[in-house]
Amino acid sequence: MDRIAVISDLHGNLTALQAVLADIRRRTIARIFCLGDLIGKGPRSDAVIDLVREVCELTVRGNWDEFSAAPTDNPVIQWHQQHVGPERLAYLAGLPNTIEFVLSGRQVRLFHASQVSVHYRIGMDEPRERHLAMFENTEFTGFGPLPSVVGYGDIHGAYIKNFVGHTLFNAGSVGNPLDLPLAAYAILEGEYGSATSGPFAIQLIRVPYDIEAEIGLAEALDMPDLAPYADELRTARYRGRPASE
Repeated sequence: MDRIAVISDLHGNLTALQAVLADIRRRTIARIFCLGDLIGKGPRSDAVIDLVREVCELTVRGNWDEFSAAPTDNPVIQWHQQHVGPERLAYLAGLPNTIEFVLSGRQVRLFHASQVSVHYRIGMDEPRERHLAMFENTEFTGFGPLPSVVGYGDIHGAYIKNFVGHTLFNAGSVGNPLDLPLAAYAILEGEYGSATSGPFAIQLIRVPYDIEAEIGLAEALDMPDLAPYADELRTARYRGRPASE
């Protein structure tokens, strides 16, 4: 059985990413896919981007990656842009929309937010019709083989739902989880690249990390929007980020 680690929504939180990568190494998983939002919210987007480029086999673009790569007069986003620099911003802007592969006879599609765009959000409690629409082909996804397994990030809350012949999962957030104050990622298990039906599994993993150390780093760098960031990391609750979303 092959195993794939699926990480998402890192948001500049190097402390959480390092803890998740240590857990992935402990499980001897070599293949890592990233579902976007490398930049923003946290203080070390530069180091996070560099580490993702080093360890992730494939990475897609998230909504923060997209709008952070564009000119803006938002001072919070400008702060992150300055810390990341133009070469990394160009890398984010050039990331693809989807990751597509076959695993134990199942066509798998991964993207950041939905089949529509990186900005079109689909929550865990959406109507069944909206969840099933995630398996459709669109201009955003392209018109390849229809998936029977879809995974995404964006909403910062991990879950798995099964429909007849379809499995939908969210990998949660490494750097800004909003369901539990623990870094989250997913593991897919099966025969990678095999069109033959075989054993298949999805696990949702939670990893503790030093939240106060991450907040201390943001304080040391005088990061804007620090108060809501610290509150979200400590409580895993979203209370609004006035300048950045």
